[in-house]
Amino acid sequence: MIAGLPLAFATPVLLSALVLLPAIWWLLKLTPPRPRLESFPPTRILAEIAPKEEQPARSPWWLTALRLLLAALVILALAGPVWRPAGESAAGDGTLLLVVDNDWAAARDWPARIETAKRIVDIADRAGRPIVLAASADPANQDLAPADAATIRTRLDALAPRPYAANRAALAAALAPLGASKAIGGADWLASGLGGPDADAFTAFLNDRLAVPVTLYAGTPSPLLGIADPRSTAEALTLAVLRPAGDGTATGSLVAEDLKGRPVGTAPFAFKPGETRTEAAFDLPTELRNDIVRVEIAGSGTAGAVQLLDDRFQRRRVGLIGGGSIDTAQPLLSPLYYLSRALQPFADVLDTRDANAEIAVPKMIEGGAAVIALADIGTLTPDVERKLTDWVDKGGTLLRFAGPRLAAATPGQNTLIPVRLREGGRVLGGSLSWSTPQPLASFSAESPFAGLAVPNDVTVSRQVLAEPDGNLAGRTWAALADGTPLVTAAPMGKGWIVLFHVTADTSWSNLPLSGTFVEMLRRIVAFSSPPADGAARTAGSSGSVVSLPPYRLLDGFGRFTANDPFARPLPANAQGTVPDREHPPGLYGSDEAFRAVNVLAPDATLVPLDTAALRGASVRAYPTAAPQDLAPVLLVAALACLILDALAVLWLNGGLRLRRATPAALLAAALILAAGPRPLHADEASDRFALEAANQTRLAYVTTGNSEIDETSRAGLAGLSRELAARTALEPGDPMGVDVEKDELAFFPLLYWPIDPASPMPSSATLSKIDAYMKQGGSILFDTRDELDRPPGGSGFVGTPAAERLRDMLSGLDIPPLEPVPSNHVLTKAFYLLGDFPGRYSGGPLWVEALPPDETAASAADRPVRPGDGVSSILITENDLAGAWATDADGRYLYPTVPTDPRQREMAVRTGVNIVMYALTGNYKADQVHVPALLERLGQ
Repeated sequence: MIAGLPLAFATPVLLSALVLLPAIWWLLKLTPPRPRLESFPPTRILAEIAPKEEQPARSPWWLTALRLLLAALVILALAGPVWRPAGESAAGDGTLLLVVDNDWAAARDWPARIETAKRIVDIADRAGRPIVLAASADPANQDLAPADAATIRTRLDALAPRPYAANRAALAAALAPLGASKAIGGADWLASGLGGPDADAFTAFLNDRLAVPVTLYAGTPSPLLGIADPRSTAEALTLAVLRPAGDGTATGSLVAEDLKGRPVGTAPFAFKPGETRTEAAFDLPTELRNDIVRVEIAGSGTAGAVQLLDDRFQRRRVGLIGGGSIDTAQPLLSPLYYLSRALQPFADVLDTRDANAEIAVPKMIEGGAAVIALADIGTLTPDVERKLTDWVDKGGTLLRFAGPRLAAATPGQNTLIPVRLREGGRVLGGSLSWSTPQPLASFSAESPFAGLAVPNDVTVSRQVLAEPDGNLAGRTWAALADGTPLVTAAPMGKGWIVLFHVTADTSWSNLPLSGTFVEMLRRIVAFSSPPADGAARTAGSSGSVVSLPPYRLLDGFGRFTANDPFARPLPANAQGTVPDREHPPGLYGSDEAFRAVNVLAPDATLVPLDTAALRGASVRAYPTAAPQDLAPVLLVAALACLILDALAVLWLNGGLRLRRATPAALLAAALILAAGPRPLHADEASDRFALEAANQTRLAYVTTGNSEIDETSRAGLAGLSRELAARTALEPGDPMGVDVEKDELAFFPLLYWPIDPASPMPSSATLSKIDAYMKQGGSILFDTRDELDRPPGGSGFVGTPAAERLRDMLSGLDIPPLEPVPSNHVLTKAFYLLGDFPGRYSGGPLWVEALPPDETAASAADRPVRPGDGVSSILITENDLAGAWATDADGRYLYPTVPTDPRQREMAVRTGVNIVMYALTGNYKADQVHVPALLERLGQ
């Protein structure tokens, strides 16, 4: 490093060659150029020449200076000059231990960390030192044997940050044999910046067990931030933003997204000097807040800066209905008062204050209640019981509390209870009595209460008793010390019925006064789901524990990844899961119901690394900018000097005249410019294609390379476009041909693809591109055009070259099950009412995605349309639709139909109109059948 300049040399000893420059100057000075040859002139001209010195005795000064500059540039280039050197070093001697923190906190500036590690490896390689590479987040899955530099560079290229915390204590245990054998001569530790007990244990290992020179790299330009402690209150969704050090102020924002990655809202945050924790709140309507699945710090790029939310953080609506008249007279003694106060922190309470259950229950169901709580309601009218039964069957959770009315009801009067009850109740001092109040003893491991601490101050003096039978044990979620159930539950349809065998007030127990009561209600509400969801619960119908498979997992950079071969399913009743290699952070379950596992726990703090605890270590910062090798620049400059020197010598020797020198100088300048970086130019053809496709709605066809087929496709879509403009509100532009390998497909909602058996098979990359296009909402209409070539009685895509080629193509795509368009499909009524879908030929079916049958309908005839809002991503025909649509510039059809029938031509055009309308509007027509019901509900 040169003092005052950010410049260093990899081989500074070569700079000593600069002392040779005076000798070179002396030699060049004494060496004259070669004498110039002149043709012998006539005598008359010789007589007119004035006497003068004919030959210089030394080289011109400027040529000597040019050659000295050339020599200096070569010497400087060979010395390995580096601008802004990072200053890395390989500590100690002998085998080098290179420890790289690859936890989530190391994801920020990860490329800079890896480049730093590679430069350290280069230094060790030049010294001939073997290297041991140890990643702190993979203590049990790595090779800790010394290796050469090439092997270490390969492992560094494959290394990636993990989405969980480092396990440096386990790494210290794995490195203990190397420390005991004194095989390590020095260590370089590339730290992530996080400290804590884990880092303290590794520091102690380096200080006491290894006892070698250590270089510690810590601190990067990017701040370390994390998110923890999401809390959903009635006012807002609040999250805590963390940082390890409280120096100075800092601001930023959180971004909330739904399951599909669409932004829902933003929330700013700001740290004051000295603060390591602040909060940000999303003040959004409940409906929008319930859509939030992912919250991240904008621009952070680490898994710890992401907080995933599941249904536990959604604001459920809970309806409360009480059965006692005391609700109005003394509200503070009402069971509904205790329930309302316990539920308000995490749920929206629907309290109609209507004693008539016939009115209150329908209002709550229409209000979207996920849970309806009945406090001491014994007998339900048949109409209310029927409505509640239907609501629970669809996924609702009915939460019941005991009381005098429920205890007095005869067993036959109550069907909406999870277990059979004995008539009467168990009272302290009664015939079925305890001598002392019974404490709460246990929670079932197969219930939502699993992992909840059993309080030692909750007692029960009265309860309703369950009749013992073979199902009672499996339906008990909480039990008293004598084994009798306190909470029982049973599934019914897609929903659940839960019964507290005590009252919701303090008349039978002090449970409503405890924090356990609030937590029990919180878990029941989180366990519930709105009836429309039908989401899976955390316990199976038989009480068995459900395992949730990995659904969407986070990588170290906080991005969703589709697959992790080491991830294992998560028990659904697991509470407080700490992320590790087998259970990385992410979503477990399915898109209908999932459980979120996050990097940072609600009570997490970010503890900075204590660099002072590492005795005698050299502490360095990661470079803020990458070092730049100046050798290539100097060598290019030396080459330019060499070319100029050659031109100068030619000029001095008379071999180069001015008019000849101009082309040579231009050639030299061109060579110098060619050695520099070349500017990048935009792909004008690609830009033009994008502008044409985006500025106007167009139909598109896939080009096959066969000019006849491509021209038919173009003419067919052009004819269909004219028909669409004449018959519908859509006025498409001229159709466009698409090369599926090169062109962007996202501009087009529908692609027409004629199958040419002679065309080459699409590559794997092209098939992946097509698959992504179809999964992101695009539709492809495949046309084999081989109806007349099909063998008699044949079905499916077999028997012809085009059909076989289509089968080969579809085998490489993720295609759902297909079926011929049923009579109740939206395609039959998207614009025209159609019974079949002919083209140039008729008889072949139009295949679309098979939709599941409507389970609520008695038969297909009972439903006018198929359910669902999506559009089939694939349509297949063999009827040559483009051939039927193809027209010339004057609108005359180019190809006859088979058989020649004007009606078939008209139906083919209607088929094209319906397909385009279906691709653009989806199941819009399917919604029209609901208009009478909607108008009836609106009172019109």
